[in-house]
Amino acid sequence: MYGLMSVLVHSIIYMKLIQPLGIDAPVDRFSEARAVEHVRVLAHDIGVRQEGSRGLREAARYIKGQLEIIKEQAGPKIRIEIEDSSISGSFNMMFLGHSISLGYRNHTNIIMRISSADSKDSDPSVLINGHFDSTLGSPGAGDCASCVASMLELARLTVNSCWVPPRPIIFLFNGAEELFMLGAHGFMKTCKWRDTIGAVINLEASGTGGPDLVCQSGPGSWPSRVYAESAVYPMANSAAQDVFPVIPGDTDYRIFSQDYGDIPGLDIIFLLGGYFYHTSYDTVDRLLPGSIQARGENLVSLLKAFTNSPSLKTASERKAIAATSRKHEDDRAVFFDYLSWFLIFYPRTVADLIHCVPIVLFLLMPFILYLSNAGSRSWFAISLDFVKGLILHAVGIILAVIFPVFFSIMRQLFCSHAMNWFAHPFLAFAMFVPCSVLGLLIPSVIWSRFPLSQDTSAGTNFKEALSDESRFWGAFGFYAILTLVYCVAGLSSGFLTFTLSASMLLAWILFSVIVKSSSQQSLRPTMIYVIPLVPCLTYAVYYGGFLLQFLIEKMGMMGAIPPPYGFYVPDIIVSAVTGVVTGWCVGPLIPIHSRWLAKSSVLQFLLNLTVITLAVSSQFFPYSKDAPKRVVLQNTYLTHGSNQVVEASYDFSVVDSNNLPFLFKYSPEVAKELNVGPDFSLVAADLSPKKTFMGIFPVSFLFSGSLKFPGRSEEIMKNYQYLPHLSASNTPTIVKESRRVYLELSLGSLEEVWVAVLNITGPLSGWSFADQSLPATEVADGGPPSYICRLSGSSSENWTFWLEASSSEDLRVDVAVLDQYMIDDAKKLKSLFPDWVDVVAYSSFMSSYTF
Repeated sequence: MYGLMSVLVHSIIYMKLIQPLGIDAPVDRFSEARAVEHVRVLAHDIGVRQEGSRGLREAARYIKGQLEIIKEQAGPKIRIEIEDSSISGSFNMMFLGHSISLGYRNHTNIIMRISSADSKDSDPSVLINGHFDSTLGSPGAGDCASCVASMLELARLTVNSCWVPPRPIIFLFNGAEELFMLGAHGFMKTCKWRDTIGAVINLEASGTGGPDLVCQSGPGSWPSRVYAESAVYPMANSAAQDVFPVIPGDTDYRIFSQDYGDIPGLDIIFLLGGYFYHTSYDTVDRLLPGSIQARGENLVSLLKAFTNSPSLKTASERKAIAATSRKHEDDRAVFFDYLSWFLIFYPRTVADLIHCVPIVLFLLMPFILYLSNAGSRSWFAISLDFVKGLILHAVGIILAVIFPVFFSIMRQLFCSHAMNWFAHPFLAFAMFVPCSVLGLLIPSVIWSRFPLSQDTSAGTNFKEALSDESRFWGAFGFYAILTLVYCVAGLSSGFLTFTLSASMLLAWILFSVIVKSSSQQSLRPTMIYVIPLVPCLTYAVYYGGFLLQFLIEKMGMMGAIPPPYGFYVPDIIVSAVTGVVTGWCVGPLIPIHSRWLAKSSVLQFLLNLTVITLAVSSQFFPYSKDAPKRVVLQNTYLTHGSNQVVEASYDFSVVDSNNLPFLFKYSPEVAKELNVGPDFSLVAADLSPKKTFMGIFPVSFLFSGSLKFPGRSEEIMKNYQYLPHLSASNTPTIVKESRRVYLELSLGSLEEVWVAVLNITGPLSGWSFADQSLPATEVADGGPPSYICRLSGSSSENWTFWLEASSSEDLRVDVAVLDQYMIDDAKKLKSLFPDWVDVVAYSSFMSSYTF
């Protein structure tokens, strides 16, 4: 049964049931093939599109050219406006749990507004956003050329289908998302239509396809309700809103709906194919067929539904309604798709009511049984047996988590590397599911040794009936309590356990009816018990399998924790989550089926299977070209003035638990080039502190065990006449008993600058960035508190700003300028890595100053 469920789920989450339309599809239909042609131009023909690169400018020209073509095809009933917007600004934000200030200039946004010929500029509109820049070293086919391509095809379809949108639609082609959502911030600060936006659909990709999941929605519940009513292939889950805040990263949705606006909307993200996210392997051929087709058809329906929705209001209308309405808008509606076939949606008020029903029923059931048996059974004894059943089921769920964790640690004690399952996800299921089921069954063995509190002298069948009853209601009570906890905590994940409780209740009723006409020992009622549970268990396999696959793919970039404990963390996380998923998928069967499964032969088989799979899994290598290891290679130059390199080095780091000695062991050509011998260890190595990677702050906090190797500085001076440097532009002045220093940052002769980062320590009391507002201080490697500012944007002009000190003590400014140009030696070193390694390589120019 679980095998058939898994086959069905695999087909769904890998979009095998969706047929993409070809390039010759009717003009009024969304075509994945037409969209992929745009992806091919952006990700293959143009290639990498980072800030400072020629590719980003070419991508902007291509997008604008395509929009002009669409505009020429528009009929007289449609009005199309296109803007090429250059944005600049500065603001503070929290990112990855760290405080940072951002300054930017001359980033490009391309905006297209489609409206009816008689529409007004003040009409409420729908915004759809996607970014066309990519991260360092990545062609960005999935992230996020796929989003841009979907929007271009959607704009074409809107015009060619002769559909006149009743409300304006604004397409924002965002040129600076990877630089911490600067494009969205610039739009919200400068666009003339920003206050007319009544809803936003943010498109994002954390992989190359799969379910296009609604990960965030709101403010208010109406956007998710519109999605539920209109999506062709609904892929949404309110539980994602509980999980999303703990995942490293963020999206433009935050800017539109939280930080700089209260625009109701949806955050829709490709989640699978995470192996290639932010790597050089994010190419056109990695896109999952059917994913863009499903996204496109959903977007067509969504746009029609949003533009017709009476809830679509401008910013001023929303404020007026909020000021006069006494009704509190429901923020956290509960919704979830069932295998992408349909979506179940109900408001928070309904959730608060029905999610309490299971616990009420659990508490009342002993009295109901007492009354139904005319007082022949003690309600207290019944309650006591229910509590015993609840405790034993809870112990089983806990053991289902502990056993996989224990065996994962034992395996690693005898294996030289972690994450064997990373490139082979089936290994995680093979290793951890059998021992998790073993943990679930252990309490059933214990149960038989504990007497029931009720009188069982009536006979064996009566005793077995009472035992089944107590174990069932104990398990039911466990899920009922979890549902209540979710409800009290205000989380949206309660539907997971509520649906289990409801399905178990239906299964128990059917089981109780059948068992009256057959023996308690018969297999027939046991099998009948499964039937009502099949839909719920199928969903559990769907949700749990998707969650595990997503987690496994993301473990390659979740950060490296210092050894020795960091070596075990990824395996512990994956094994624990596998245990939780197994408990969810199998747990509802245990109260009735444990009689058949909790036998010594079955338990021994599960234990032997676990040991064998653990032994076999140790022979698998963790990485492959389809699941690469991520490595950061920074060619660091410590400079003095505008034309002197003091020191050059190669600094390496990784973002998972297999450290650099592991990498050098299996990359012999790299080890040879760096003079790394077979006896190399981290103890005697030259470590790179976190401040070395200041240019990519705060991503650098994901690093651990970074290493430094000597480099060469001669070649860099042949390519650059001037290096980045900071200087005082004017004589310091005294402002209200504070000392103000005017500074000028020159980027020298560098032409492919991604960002420049300032790390300021000392008695800083003010500055000219972020409306003269300081962010919270940061501390790294035990150093003094510092203020971090990231500057980005191409310009021939220098950055000019001022810093204000509250005393005569010196201000120290450390500067890191990240450039995408690599010298030939660094390119050669990068090329020596095997194809199962993805290397993000760049140059960093670092210098320090006091004022």
